Amino acid sequence: MPCLRSLEQHRDRHCKERETAGTGWKDSGYVFTRPNGAPIEESALTLHFNTLLRQARLRRIRFHDLRHSTVTLLLEQGVELVVIKELLGHAHIGVTVTVYAHVRLRLQRDAIDLLGLALRAPADTGNRPDAGNEPPLCAAPVR
Repeated sequence: MPCLRSLEQHRDRHCKERETAGTGWKDSGYVFTRPNGAPIEESALTLHFNTLLRQARLRRIRFHDLRHSTVTLLLEQGVELVVIKELLGHAHIGVTVTVYAHVRLRLQRDAIDLLGLALRAPADTGNRPDAGNEPPLCAAPVR
């Protein structure tokens, strides 16, 4: 639960910022804000993000690309599309399916490749009751 702990720590810092700002606090409703509660300006976020990328010696990407990376990782871990749709805030699952179809196709190809490997290398038949008298499974590459 490192993610949950991190968000709890952020909430605690956020509460302290609210106390410090007093009547100057702007309740924007956002989780991540400027120290006075106002929304973070896009240009400031981009500047800070690019600085972090440079310091980490990572290639430059858009901040929004993190959203796509997260979804790709979730799909690769087997998270259901309906859960991802909810996390992204998409009104219809069709949007999620359309935007991330390329990831799903790659995962489907990977699954077929794994199936092909399993069919090419059947389990050891020495311990089976039929002593391997059944014909071997046949497999053909699927693309």
